[in-house]
Amino acid sequence: MATKKPTTSTLRKTPTGDTGSPLLRYAPWLVVALGFALYVNTLFHDYALDDAIVITENMFTQQGISGISGLARYDTFYGFFKEEGKANLVAGGRYRPLTPITFAIEQSLFGGSPFMSHLINALLYGALCALLFFTMRLLLRERMDPDTAAWIALAAAGLFAAHPLHTEVVANIKGRDEILSLFGSLGAWWLVLRAWDTKRPALYAGAAASLFLALLSKENAITFLAVIPVSLWFFRKSWTPAKGIALWPLALATIGFLFIRGSVIGWSTGQPPLEMLNNPFVKLVGNQYVYFSGAERWGTILFTLLLYLKLLVWPVPLTHDYYPRHIAIHDLSDPLVWLSILLHVGLVILIIRGWRSRSLTAFAAFFYLATLSIVSNIVFPVGTNMSERFLFMPSVGFALWLGWLIHKRLQARSAALSWGVLAVVVLLWGAQTIARNPVWKDNYTLFTTDVQTSVNSAKLQNATGGELIAQAILPANEARREAMIREAITHLTRAMEIHPGYKNACLLLGNAYNYLKEYPVSIQWYQQALSLDPGYREATNNLQITYREAGRYMGEVKNDLPASIDYLQKALALDPNDFESNRLMGIAYGIGRQSEEAIRYFTRALEIKPDNAELMVYLGNTWFNAGDPVKGQEWHDRARKQDPQVFERLGIKK
Repeated sequence: MATKKPTTSTLRKTPTGDTGSPLLRYAPWLVVALGFALYVNTLFHDYALDDAIVITENMFTQQGISGISGLARYDTFYGFFKEEGKANLVAGGRYRPLTPITFAIEQSLFGGSPFMSHLINALLYGALCALLFFTMRLLLRERMDPDTAAWIALAAAGLFAAHPLHTEVVANIKGRDEILSLFGSLGAWWLVLRAWDTKRPALYAGAAASLFLALLSKENAITFLAVIPVSLWFFRKSWTPAKGIALWPLALATIGFLFIRGSVIGWSTGQPPLEMLNNPFVKLVGNQYVYFSGAERWGTILFTLLLYLKLLVWPVPLTHDYYPRHIAIHDLSDPLVWLSILLHVGLVILIIRGWRSRSLTAFAAFFYLATLSIVSNIVFPVGTNMSERFLFMPSVGFALWLGWLIHKRLQARSAALSWGVLAVVVLLWGAQTIARNPVWKDNYTLFTTDVQTSVNSAKLQNATGGELIAQAILPANEARREAMIREAITHLTRAMEIHPGYKNACLLLGNAYNYLKEYPVSIQWYQQALSLDPGYREATNNLQITYREAGRYMGEVKNDLPASIDYLQKALALDPNDFESNRLMGIAYGIGRQSEEAIRYFTRALEIKPDNAELMVYLGNTWFNAGDPVKGQEWHDRARKQDPQVFERLGIKK
């Protein structure tokens, strides 16, 4: 009797559940190494972008472990804004305490160390890729032989690890919320699969805990309430919708999270603000902002969904900023919008047609659409048109499908060919990832690089201008200072062209012209900022300072006392208690031989700083000039008593 050849369904497993293939046996370590290695060149980067919100300028995170209670009791943005109301600039609020808590722990253990934070991100990403491998292998094990399941799982994990879209998540420390959210979601998924296969109900409790932690990292983990039961339908023959009652711990964990979230930040999703940078679906009509029409809103959303598909397949160019108007306004007459409609309707049809046959392609399409839905602006507004980090979770579905497709189309022809194609894609994407990472070195590098791509983003043009100013005033850049500030003005002016109501751009333009000592132009920009927001404290403060510095400049450099006094009077109208403005006003009137006015302002300045010996000398001189040597000598004596060396320091022989 002939010996029966083994089929692919009877391949030998090792005791650990791996196949006999050495490469597949070490697959988890391969994907850990790949995920970590691709981001080694980020370890010596600084903080960048939203790291300020959750780390460097967050009052709770900076308190270290003692700040954890604050992170748990308030909206995630509260520790940055430090006042009620501003945390809800984006509709719905943000309650994501877990990731800032990890930053607070790091603050206590390592101080402000971006190296440690980047290292932890890279390690977590490598571990996440390994967990993805384990989850995909377990998911597929009932549908195919162990080698095939392991190969597709390795391909999916490798493609996921290498995808350049993930640079925003891993290279930016703040992106840890995406990593932890997906980590917890995959952990819940893996535990449910284990519970189902081993008939161990206790594992469902672990899955619920894992999903709860994922939700505390970022709310989009809630989509796994749909992903997990649907995956059981597609990949476990014994699953029926009626058996979904077994997943009640996941629902309970979600309800618990939503209750805590609502108790902390409220239950209302809020009305989208009529402000372009926090609501991309508003536009300027005449001199006021109005909401998009329905056709414009849906046209722009559908065009954005088309861009997401394009970036999955062809991740070029990349940018961290898709704020208005990097994504232009589209309506339903745009052919690209209709292409998006056709593609997404096609995905839905693919899911429907593949539902009964439990097609892997249909499941991958479902996973992609389900996890993207919550950040698509369809369910509720998310505050921006799109973001590459929003594809972090949905890209799992794409990676699974692409790994399966490479195997299905090429493995039968040649195992070497399938490995070769997979290696080429991973190498190409990995090289792009490594090349993209240095852009995230710091704000200056990030902004000045990506502004060349997001040329129509008001927010990025403004951020680039602000960062150029911040760098220009450093001593190391003194030789390039004026050129850098002029470049900043170009970007800030462009920001105002895109978003005429951009009050922060007005403020920064005022600052730029202030540093150039072009005070009249500086004052105009501060006044424009105040016309947009009369309560804009930064603009009021900077306007007062600019009036004062203009007064100083006109007096000390231009010798134009009337102009100097006019500017100083305007400075004092905004802040009568400003010491320096009163002092300068006294000097200006003193030089102009208006002793009575000089004495009045010097006296007021001394009321503000009563121990200022130099001012006592000036007041004494003024009394001498006014013809009262007794009071003059009295003030000189008081000055010497306050500071015996004051006359020598001022170069006055006494």
